Amino acid sequence: GFRGVYQKAVSGVGREELLDKDARVKFPRDLSRDGRYLIEEVVDPKTKRDVWVLPLFGDRKPFPYLQTEFNERNPKLSPDGRWLAYTSDETKRNEVYVESFPTATGKWQVSTTGGDVPVWSRDGRELFFLGADENMTAVEVNSGAGAKFEAGAPKPLFETRIANSADGRRFDVSKEGRFLIPMAAVQGASAPITVVVNWVAGLKR
Repeated sequence: GFRGVYQKAVSGVGREELLDKDARVKFPRDLSRDGRYLIEEVVDPKTKRDVWVLPLFGDRKPFPYLQTEFNERNPKLSPDGRWLAYTSDETKRNEVYVESFPTATGKWQVSTTGGDVPVWSRDGRELFFLGADENMTAVEVNSGAGAKFEAGAPKPLFETRIANSADGRRFDVSKEGRFLIPMAAVQGASAPITVVVNWVAGLKR
């Protein structure tokens, strides 16, 4: 069928509903906790990878949130729905940024030496991402109740061998702080197999 963004009841009852009829390639990346906004990563031949927002109320008309000459990827909403973290290569390497949501009026760089695939902790007090060295990295954040966002210094947690799927790398964090990471399989050297024939004769010695 048409390659677009669909929704369907998890019960399996009813047909799927096409939400976004735009013909460009797109990936649904996140959903606000109140179910009002679907965050999409859209591939555009002119502006590369962009971040769009699809409201799931009113006229449901998608609108561009980040659309520049650079690649904006891997968008993730904070638990309170006030901030959007994403990756951009505007400095010629991937870095993690945060902007206000649903209107991008303030922008803060979170990573300092490269970063990708941001994921919020469930309480919104930390932002995790993959560093340029593939280390899982954590940053303490403070958004408060106002329009100002503050981020601490990035702290490496542990080394990863995260797998790279067809549309990028992914991981998640549970509310208990456990990481769910698809790991790349390590191909080790296979041990030699020794076959002993006529072993019964050896017992008679």
